[in-house]
Amino acid sequence: MHVAAQKENSSLLLCCLARGMALSGDHSDRGELRTHESLDELRTDLADYIADLSEMSVKERGVFAVALSGGSLIGLIGKLCEAPYNKTVDWAKWYIFWADERVVGKNHDDSNYKLAKDGFLSKVPIVPSHVHSINDSVSAEQAADDYEFVIRQLVRTRVISVSEISDCPKFDLVLLGMGPDGHVASLFPNHSVLGENDEWVTFITDSPKPPPERITFTLPVINSASNVAVVATGISKAEALHLAIDDVGPDCPSLPARMVQPTNGKLVWFLDKAAASKLDGAQFSDLG
Repeated sequence: MHVAAQKENSSLLLCCLARGMALSGDHSDRGELRTHESLDELRTDLADYIADLSEMSVKERGVFAVALSGGSLIGLIGKLCEAPYNKTVDWAKWYIFWADERVVGKNHDDSNYKLAKDGFLSKVPIVPSHVHSINDSVSAEQAADDYEFVIRQLVRTRVISVSEISDCPKFDLVLLGMGPDGHVASLFPNHSVLGENDEWVTFITDSPKPPPERITFTLPVINSASNVAVVATGISKAEALHLAIDDVGPDCPSLPARMVQPTNGKLVWFLDKAAASKLDGAQFSDLG
């Protein structure tokens, strides 16, 4: 039986490696880990994941409400602009939002909207009126209030679902990157907005990373989503991922990425080998 079990474990490992995924230990309470040998494999898996969720959501609800972030995430979802996804995805049913945005003009280089438009939205046939960007002509506080109002209107019409256990919006998918400091959206370590439980969208004027003025979804909104994907690549993210995913004990500071814990949804981490290199059990990544 011992030999049989060894063979079974070896077969499982080979199967995972063949799929381009590495075993990264048991992190079942922190979601599903998908660790990839290359960025190209990650991009393909991420495109498959998003396309599958889109199809499922359109079948169930008739729409697909997805919240994007900025940074390298937009480049990593770029395969959706290529065949077969550009033809098979039902783009007319997509509604686009931002989990966070910099309070700058839409044509400013720091704008998450501009990043998404240039790298993704302009390359697929999403209905322009389904793209909900922030009001960039007002203060950060007013922009957050206005954006929450827009989301509330779309919850009323069920373009966005509503959580079964709170009044929070339930996005079909929230796509997040993660910074080397463990921040997600514009929720930074030790910032007071991490404790914001009443607002859906809040604002900051003191971002430790420029530009200083931003709006961001609050943790209750992120954690009310049906699906949350955190995408992180590169060695600079390795330590933060260890603190966000592994069982590090109560004495370690809780990073914003660790506070991403969907209450009635599914969390998936899309990582490359470098980002996953400090996770417990990461030695499995080097086998083969």
